[in-house]
Amino acid sequence: MKSNIVRNIGAGVLAGCCLMSLARGVEQVGEAKPQLQIRPAERSSAATGVQLLGVAKAGRRLVAVGDHGVVMLSDDDGHSFRQAATVPVDSTLTAVSFSDAHNGWAVGHWGVVIRTVDGGDTWALQRSDTGTDQPLFSVFFKNANEGWAVGLWSLMLHTTDAGATWTAVKLPPPPGSQKADRNLYKIFADSDGALYVACEQGRVIRSTDSGAHWTYAETGYSGSFWTGAALDDGTLLVGGLRGSIFRSSDHGVTWQASKTPFKSSVTDIVQTQDHNVLATSLDGVMLTSIDEGKTFAGKQGANRTALTAVIDPQKGVPVILSDQGVAKP
Repeated sequence: MKSNIVRNIGAGVLAGCCLMSLARGVEQVGEAKPQLQIRPAERSSAATGVQLLGVAKAGRRLVAVGDHGVVMLSDDDGHSFRQAATVPVDSTLTAVSFSDAHNGWAVGHWGVVIRTVDGGDTWALQRSDTGTDQPLFSVFFKNANEGWAVGLWSLMLHTTDAGATWTAVKLPPPPGSQKADRNLYKIFADSDGALYVACEQGRVIRSTDSGAHWTYAETGYSGSFWTGAALDDGTLLVGGLRGSIFRSSDHGVTWQASKTPFKSSVTDIVQTQDHNVLATSLDGVMLTSIDEGKTFAGKQGANRTALTAVIDPQKGVPVILSDQGVAKP
């Protein structure tokens, strides 16, 4: 897999090896664009060791995505994984979302969107933009028809026909700016259907009307937020650079910093079935909160493997992804 020219895409994103892939393929301004062809992902026994960046539930199945178009499936709560039968792209996949056990979408570099209707076994290409390469970093579907994807330079796409067509959403400029140019890293929703996007420069954008209008929330932080989650009780959490986690209990209007013991950048946040909160970080740091994200305790793995995502399966222990595949417990 040939490496593409890397451009620094904002406030420390390239500091962690597990998030460097979010910037590969973004060309330097003024450089000649390479001739690119979208090719199917290769099936290989080495797929189990590639960097995995996103994971979602498809019913009882776990579906993880990562470098080289790799899609990994587990039907035993993460104890073992197998590679998907067909994936139409070999570009890095950064995130995945399922609306039910069968219908799912994954996004990634070159603006690709791929879809599955069989729980992740086979995938079809819905969108790509090899001329621009604005990577998509996150995707969320609220049902089998309507979804959003977000990415570089305030790229937001919306679909109401299961991804057959995608429309660019024109976002308002943030306060003090003349255009919307913030990188959008993670889109998620709360139980009331409000949408949130964790962004760079300490901002969270939100919509309370199904994406018709968006506003910016100031958290008081100046670094990038790479991830976010809504808890069962409506609490919102966002995390990112330097181990920062911020919390809102009023639907994103105001934010307070959570207490965390490490300065390792946060890559994912999830609430477990026992209502605790887990967060993965670079440098092998795993954080846990038992008070809805007000405070976190943590520990660092001996090998300091960069942790990229976490999910709580139906049974068993949480499954953790890393820059070397599924992390060993």
